[in-house]
Amino acid sequence: MKGTYKITLFTLAVIFFAACSRKKNTFINRNVHAVTAEFNTLYNGNLAFTDGKNRLAAGYRDNFWEILPVERIEIKEAEIKAPGKNNSGDFNRAEEKAAKAIQKHSMYIDGREHNPQIDEAYILLGKARYYDGRFVPALDAFNFILDRYPTSNSINIAKVWKAKTNIRLNNEEYAIENLKRMFRDDDLNEEELADGAAMMAQAFINLDSLEPALEYMKMAVDNVQDNELKGRYTFIKGQLYNRLQEKDSANMAFDEVIAMNRKTSRVYMINAYLEKGKNFDYASGDRTAFLTLLNDLAENRENRPFLDKIYNQFGDYYRNSDSIERAVAYYNKSIQAFNQDRVLQAVNYQTLAEINFDDAEYKKAGAYYDSTLTFLEQNSRQWRRITKKRENLDDVIKYEDIASVNDSVLRLVKMSPAEQEAFFVSYTTALKEQARLDSIEAVKTEQRIANNEFYKKENTAAGPNKGSTFYFYNTSTIAYGKGEFRKIWGDRKLEDNWRLSSKNSSLISDEDIEAEVIPISENEKFKPETYIALIPTDEKVIDSLAKDRNFAYYQLGLIYKEKFKEYNLAANRLETLLTNNPEHRLVVPSKYNLVKIYEELDNASAAEKYKNDILTNHADTRYAEILRNPNSQLPTDESSPEFKYKQLYKEFEAAKYAEVIEKCDEYMMVYNGNDIVPKFELLKATALGRQQGFEVYKKALNFIALNYPSTAEGKQAQQIYSNVLPQLEFKNFGKDEDAKSWKLVYKFENTEGEAAEKLKEKLDKAIENHRYINMTTSIDYYNPKSKFVIVHGLNTKGGAKGFAELLEENKEYKVKHPYFEISSDNYKIVQIHKNLDDYLNQEASAQ
Repeated sequence: MKGTYKITLFTLAVIFFAACSRKKNTFINRNVHAVTAEFNTLYNGNLAFTDGKNRLAAGYRDNFWEILPVERIEIKEAEIKAPGKNNSGDFNRAEEKAAKAIQKHSMYIDGREHNPQIDEAYILLGKARYYDGRFVPALDAFNFILDRYPTSNSINIAKVWKAKTNIRLNNEEYAIENLKRMFRDDDLNEEELADGAAMMAQAFINLDSLEPALEYMKMAVDNVQDNELKGRYTFIKGQLYNRLQEKDSANMAFDEVIAMNRKTSRVYMINAYLEKGKNFDYASGDRTAFLTLLNDLAENRENRPFLDKIYNQFGDYYRNSDSIERAVAYYNKSIQAFNQDRVLQAVNYQTLAEINFDDAEYKKAGAYYDSTLTFLEQNSRQWRRITKKRENLDDVIKYEDIASVNDSVLRLVKMSPAEQEAFFVSYTTALKEQARLDSIEAVKTEQRIANNEFYKKENTAAGPNKGSTFYFYNTSTIAYGKGEFRKIWGDRKLEDNWRLSSKNSSLISDEDIEAEVIPISENEKFKPETYIALIPTDEKVIDSLAKDRNFAYYQLGLIYKEKFKEYNLAANRLETLLTNNPEHRLVVPSKYNLVKIYEELDNASAAEKYKNDILTNHADTRYAEILRNPNSQLPTDESSPEFKYKQLYKEFEAAKYAEVIEKCDEYMMVYNGNDIVPKFELLKATALGRQQGFEVYKKALNFIALNYPSTAEGKQAQQIYSNVLPQLEFKNFGKDEDAKSWKLVYKFENTEGEAAEKLKEKLDKAIENHRYINMTTSIDYYNPKSKFVIVHGLNTKGGAKGFAELLEENKEYKVKHPYFEISSDNYKIVQIHKNLDDYLNQEASAQ
């Protein structure tokens, strides 16, 4: 009986395995393989795929400052892997399961697949590869379905995923062509229609064709069933309307998102409110209702993750309502509520920078621009624009400081002695009063601390509208703390192991001690005579202050006009300059720029006033010629910028670098606004490099690349900066034994030009007499103080030294001038980096 049972089990097993054959197209075979593939292998593969996809989505943060991508996934190009390599365990597992289903359950017999689950396996295989960033292998999987399973129920899904993959590979035109064919030829259900239309929209967005993108996004919104996707697609529809300047339609789309409320992600609803806020019409809109809405959003506890965005909207509201102080407060609140939106932080800091710039608080504006840059992607278009603005601001800060300080000093110079004394008596009286109040506060602070009341009071006083209680913000507390520290520890420097008794030394400066010990009545800081003595009386000094002040005003006028387009500020500075009796060279350019500024400001009467002034009082200048005939280029005129540039370039070739730099500055001022200015900038940069070396050249090229990015010179500067300079940055000297070419160098001061020429003549004579046909000589510029007389074409260091000794000992030449030998490679480094002293010190150490 037992044997019969075993035989029966064996027989059933044989029958079962025979039924599992993939080579026979039977009902049992088809169903066994289909069921096993669907409910075992593919089920587990789809679970892993879903986990990986959810993990990707959870780690992705949308940038609502740009049009949202249709898919909530970001795969950078650098992360795209070669076939066979992947990062995600989930997608790897999903791919393995899909491959296993294909390998073990495919029933491809007589050119046809009989297992209806295999096309699903290929879909899963392609999706797993797609989300793992391996787009080419993913494309292979989708193409396999399209080629081998044309009657598959998933054929349209494969077409959409093929289009998605091509879009990731930047083949948008090909994806659009295939999707259009699918829309035209195939019978699509709602889900397929929504997915296909969404990807068509994405392809057109990538190509910056927003109108067709909008039409397909509408189709996607109308057909999508998933509420999460519906909220996203509708929001993108609103963004597209905004980009097309159809704000009413955009607001209607955002209202649709808001009406979905909890049916979709809250992030879409909040950002829809904020996008509508950006579209708010401050001229005709209901400001009270808008402010009420913002307050409701801010007070809703569910919106805490979005407070940074809401506070920014408050800031925009108050800024547009001319309540700048409140606007600044809310921009700062937005900064403090930072929630990973780096673009928003950059916008907040940039806005604060602009507010401070408009208030002429240039140093504060510079600090805010610095903060802006920390939140921008380096080398992005916005980063370059802000960098340029920040660097321009350096000049504004520099020249505004010069103008302000020199104006103040010159006002004091013009005062009578009695007026000067009265001014500084008032100033020092205020200083004494402040010192007295500080002393009283310090005593009160010490008493509060002694009575253990200070911290109690400070802690209870802290609140949202109170002053800061942070220790180092309170000068009185600091003063008391220093005293207590000194009582316990004595005078200690800020250094490691400061507690050791051997470290007892001075903690505070002599000035601090003097301020503490000397009474107010005897302290020079509080005496008017101290400041009166600093007022310059030398006419040369006063003239220099006036010239520097005037030039600063001129530069400010040009910077505000050309770089910031702040025409009112530019006009103010140039008008002020003309009232200060400026040098003649500044007068006509200032008036000409005022003509252009007032034309921009549509102030025809002011523009005409300065135009007539130039034509009447400066009729023989180039500016008058341009005003008389704006289309005149005067290409051959000796006063034309082209002629000046050619002449200046000849001076550059003659190594007159100081003259070139000075004249470039002069011509750039004279021809400001002309297309030739970048040429002068690049010529100046090259002259600076020859004169002062690598670092100065690098800085000058960077300035040109940032300030003239669209010109040929700007692009050339960027190319040199990015590709050439990195190869020249190395400044360590090579080994002598590796060198195959050497130079013999005699160093002269630039004032010794005649002696250098005579030595060169002797060297040429010696080379000719000894028939050294490979050797030549030259006089090379080194720096503003020095030049080199050089013998080229020597093969060894010993050969260079031997030739120098021959010249020194031979009675016909008697060359006694000091010399040194240097390899051609090291000479190049010396000229690029101007580090001759480093080379000579290295040679001396080696000997």
